[in-house]
Amino acid sequence: MKAATWKPSPRTDADGECEFRYQPEGWGRAYRFLALRYVKEKQPQPGEAEQYQRFETKGYVYRVFVTNMSHAVDLLVWFYNQRGGAENLIREANHDAGLAAYPSTRWAMNCVHFQMAMLAYNLNCWLMLFNREEKAGAEELKHTTLATTRLRFLFLAAKIWRHGGRVGSQLQRQHYAEQGIFQRLMERLRAIALGPKGYVPVLAVALHG
Repeated sequence: MKAATWKPSPRTDADGECEFRYQPEGWGRAYRFLALRYVKEKQPQPGEAEQYQRFETKGYVYRVFVTNMSHAVDLLVWFYNQRGGAENLIREANHDAGLAAYPSTRWAMNCVHFQMAMLAYNLNCWLMLFNREEKAGAEELKHTTLATTRLRFLFLAAKIWRHGGRVGSQLQRQHYAEQGIFQRLMERLRAIALGPKGYVPVLAVALHG
Protein backbone atom coordinates (compact mmCIF):
# COMPACT_ATOMS: atom_id res chain seq x y z
CA MET A 1 0.00 0.00 0.00
CA LYS A 2 2.89 2.37 0.64
CA ALA A 3 4.09 1.90 -2.95
CA ALA A 4 0.62 2.48 -4.43
CA THR A 5 -0.47 5.75 -6.02
CA TRP A 6 -2.83 7.48 -3.61
CA LYS A 7 -5.35 10.11 -4.63
CA PRO A 8 -8.12 12.06 -2.87
CA SER A 9 -11.38 10.19 -2.24
CA PRO A 10 -14.19 12.77 -2.46
CA ARG A 11 -16.93 10.17 -2.96
CA THR A 12 -16.14 8.20 0.22
CA ASP A 13 -15.54 9.15 3.84
CA ALA A 14 -11.80 8.50 3.51
CA ASP A 15 -8.93 10.95 3.12
CA GLY A 16 -7.39 8.97 0.28
CA GLU A 17 -7.89 5.92 -1.93
CA CYS A 18 -5.85 3.63 -4.15
CA GLU A 19 -6.14 0.31 -5.93
CA PHE A 20 -3.65 -2.34 -7.00
CA ARG A 21 -3.45 -5.99 -8.02
CA TYR A 22 -1.83 -8.40 -5.61
CA GLN A 23 -1.44 -12.17 -5.28
CA PRO A 24 -1.08 -13.23 -1.63
CA GLU A 25 0.92 -16.35 -0.86
CA GLY A 26 -1.16 -19.45 -1.52
CA TRP A 27 -3.67 -17.71 -3.80
CA GLY A 28 -4.01 -19.01 -7.35
CA ARG A 29 -3.88 -15.59 -9.02
CA ALA A 30 -3.73 -11.87 -8.35
CA TYR A 31 -6.88 -9.98 -7.41
CA ARG A 32 -7.96 -6.37 -7.36
CA PHE A 33 -7.39 -4.69 -3.99
CA LEU A 34 -9.01 -1.39 -2.98
CA ALA A 35 -7.64 0.60 -0.06
CA LEU A 36 -8.88 3.63 1.84
CA ARG A 37 -6.81 5.56 4.33
CA TYR A 38 -7.84 7.91 7.13
CA VAL A 39 -5.62 10.43 8.88
CA LYS A 40 -5.23 9.43 12.52
CA GLU A 41 -6.79 11.98 14.83
CA LYS A 42 -4.21 11.45 17.56
CA GLN A 43 -0.63 11.47 16.37
CA PRO A 44 2.05 9.90 18.61
CA GLN A 45 4.29 12.29 20.47
CA PRO A 46 8.07 12.28 19.78
CA GLY A 47 9.69 9.41 21.65
CA GLU A 48 6.32 7.85 22.53
CA ALA A 49 6.11 4.10 21.95
CA GLU A 50 3.12 3.03 19.88
CA GLN A 51 1.62 -0.40 19.30
CA TYR A 52 0.43 -0.61 15.69
CA GLN A 53 -2.69 -2.54 14.85
CA ARG A 54 -3.39 -4.39 11.60
CA PHE A 55 -3.71 -1.99 8.62
CA GLU A 56 -2.39 0.91 10.67
CA THR A 57 0.79 2.97 10.32
CA LYS A 58 2.18 6.01 12.07
CA GLY A 59 -0.03 8.53 10.26
CA TYR A 60 -2.97 6.56 8.88
CA VAL A 61 -5.58 3.90 9.54
CA TYR A 62 -6.51 1.76 6.52
CA ARG A 63 -9.47 -0.21 5.20
CA VAL A 64 -8.76 -2.77 2.48
CA PHE A 65 -11.18 -4.67 0.23
CA VAL A 66 -10.39 -7.49 -2.18
CA THR A 67 -12.85 -7.92 -5.02
CA ASN A 68 -13.42 -9.50 -8.41
CA MET A 69 -15.78 -6.69 -9.50
CA SER A 70 -14.76 -3.90 -11.85
CA HIS A 71 -16.96 -1.03 -10.61
CA ALA A 72 -15.62 2.33 -9.42
CA VAL A 73 -14.00 2.48 -5.99
CA ASP A 74 -16.77 4.52 -4.35
CA LEU A 75 -19.51 2.16 -5.59
CA LEU A 76 -17.67 -0.89 -4.30
CA VAL A 77 -17.00 0.77 -0.94
CA TRP A 78 -20.75 1.46 -0.64
CA PHE A 79 -21.54 -2.14 -1.65
CA TYR A 80 -19.21 -3.70 0.94
CA ASN A 81 -20.36 -1.27 3.63
CA GLN A 82 -23.94 -2.44 3.07
CA ARG A 83 -22.86 -6.08 3.19
CA GLY A 84 -20.92 -5.50 6.39
CA GLY A 85 -23.90 -3.76 7.96
CA ALA A 86 -26.20 -6.64 7.02
CA GLU A 87 -23.81 -9.17 8.56
CA ASN A 88 -23.82 -7.22 11.82
CA LEU A 89 -27.63 -7.28 11.88
CA ILE A 90 -27.69 -11.02 11.15
CA ARG A 91 -25.22 -11.66 13.98
CA GLU A 92 -27.35 -9.59 16.34
CA ALA A 93 -30.51 -11.48 15.33
CA ASN A 94 -28.73 -14.81 15.88
CA HIS A 95 -27.35 -13.99 19.32
CA ASP A 96 -29.90 -11.56 20.81
CA ALA A 97 -33.19 -12.48 19.11
CA GLY A 98 -32.60 -16.24 19.27
CA LEU A 99 -32.74 -16.70 15.52
CA ALA A 100 -30.09 -19.42 15.50
CA ALA A 101 -31.71 -21.49 18.27
CA TYR A 102 -33.85 -23.77 16.10
CA PRO A 103 -36.26 -25.48 18.51
CA SER A 104 -37.34 -28.45 16.39
CA THR A 105 -36.44 -30.89 13.65
CA ARG A 106 -39.70 -30.01 11.89
CA TRP A 107 -39.43 -27.44 9.12
CA ALA A 108 -42.85 -25.87 9.76
CA MET A 109 -42.10 -25.27 13.44
CA ASN A 110 -38.73 -23.69 12.66
CA CYS A 111 -40.46 -21.39 10.15
CA VAL A 112 -42.79 -20.20 12.91
CA HIS A 113 -39.80 -19.68 15.22
CA PHE A 114 -38.01 -17.66 12.54
CA GLN A 115 -41.05 -15.41 12.02
CA MET A 116 -41.43 -14.83 15.76
CA ALA A 117 -37.74 -13.96 16.13
CA MET A 118 -37.98 -11.49 13.25
CA LEU A 119 -41.16 -10.01 14.73
CA ALA A 120 -39.35 -9.46 18.04
CA TYR A 121 -36.42 -7.87 16.24
CA ASN A 122 -38.64 -5.54 14.20
CA LEU A 123 -40.68 -4.57 17.27
CA ASN A 124 -37.43 -3.50 18.91
CA CYS A 125 -36.63 -1.31 15.90
CA TRP A 126 -40.10 0.26 16.04
CA LEU A 127 -39.69 0.83 19.78
CA MET A 128 -36.54 2.83 19.14
CA LEU A 129 -38.33 4.88 16.47
CA PHE A 130 -41.01 5.73 19.02
CA ASN A 131 -38.28 6.89 21.36
CA ARG A 132 -36.39 9.14 18.94
CA GLU A 133 -35.92 12.85 19.48
CA GLU A 134 -38.81 14.86 18.03
CA LYS A 135 -36.85 16.59 15.26
CA ALA A 136 -34.20 13.94 14.58
CA GLY A 137 -33.73 12.95 10.93
CA ALA A 138 -33.00 9.47 9.63
CA GLU A 139 -29.31 10.29 9.17
CA GLU A 140 -29.01 11.14 12.89
CA LEU A 141 -30.51 7.91 14.17
CA LYS A 142 -28.10 5.30 15.45
CA HIS A 143 -28.85 1.61 15.62
CA THR A 144 -29.68 0.42 19.14
CA THR A 145 -29.13 -3.27 19.69
CA LEU A 146 -31.58 -5.62 21.36
CA ALA A 147 -29.17 -6.13 24.25
CA THR A 148 -28.99 -2.38 24.92
CA THR A 149 -32.77 -2.02 24.68
CA ARG A 150 -33.28 -4.78 27.23
CA LEU A 151 -30.89 -3.18 29.70
CA ARG A 152 -32.43 0.30 29.32
CA PHE A 153 -36.16 -0.45 29.11
CA LEU A 154 -36.97 -4.07 30.02
CA PHE A 155 -34.67 -5.39 32.76
CA LEU A 156 -35.85 -2.83 35.31
CA ALA A 157 -36.07 -3.10 39.08
CA ALA A 158 -39.73 -2.81 40.08
CA LYS A 159 -42.08 -3.68 42.91
CA ILE A 160 -45.43 -5.37 42.33
CA TRP A 161 -48.24 -4.06 44.54
CA ARG A 162 -51.81 -5.13 45.28
CA HIS A 163 -54.37 -2.74 46.70
CA GLY A 164 -58.17 -2.56 46.58
CA GLY A 165 -58.42 -5.43 44.15
CA ARG A 166 -55.94 -3.85 41.78
CA VAL A 167 -52.47 -5.07 40.85
CA GLY A 168 -49.72 -2.84 39.52
CA SER A 169 -45.96 -2.35 39.36
CA GLN A 170 -43.84 0.53 40.57
CA LEU A 171 -40.38 1.27 39.23
CA GLN A 172 -37.56 1.74 41.67
CA ARG A 173 -36.90 5.21 40.25
CA GLN A 174 -34.10 6.16 42.58
CA HIS A 175 -31.91 3.48 40.97
CA TYR A 176 -33.01 4.02 37.36
CA ALA A 177 -30.96 6.51 35.35
CA GLU A 178 -33.18 6.35 32.23
CA GLN A 179 -36.49 7.17 33.90
CA GLY A 180 -37.01 10.39 31.90
CA ILE A 181 -36.51 8.64 28.56
CA PHE A 182 -38.57 5.66 29.72
CA GLN A 183 -41.45 7.93 30.77
CA ARG A 184 -41.40 9.67 27.37
CA LEU A 185 -41.45 6.30 25.62
CA MET A 186 -44.41 5.06 27.67
CA GLU A 187 -46.37 8.26 27.03
CA ARG A 188 -45.88 7.88 23.30
CA LEU A 189 -46.89 4.22 23.36
CA ARG A 190 -50.06 5.07 25.33
CA ALA A 191 -50.86 7.76 22.76
CA ILE A 192 -51.23 5.22 19.94
CA ALA A 193 -54.84 5.46 18.78
CA LEU A 194 -56.87 4.58 15.70
CA GLY A 195 -58.40 7.56 13.89
CA PRO A 196 -60.87 7.76 11.00
CA LYS A 197 -58.06 7.43 8.44
CA GLY A 198 -55.77 5.06 10.25
CA TYR A 199 -53.50 5.43 13.24
CA VAL A 200 -53.03 8.94 14.63
CA PRO A 201 -49.42 10.25 14.52
CA VAL A 202 -47.64 9.93 17.86
CA LEU A 203 -44.89 12.41 16.98
CA ALA A 204 -45.77 15.73 15.41
CA VAL A 205 -42.69 15.76 13.16
CA ALA A 206 -42.49 12.94 10.60
CA LEU A 207 -39.24 11.07 10.08
CA HIS A 208 -37.47 12.16 6.90
CA GLY A 209 -34.30 10.97 5.28
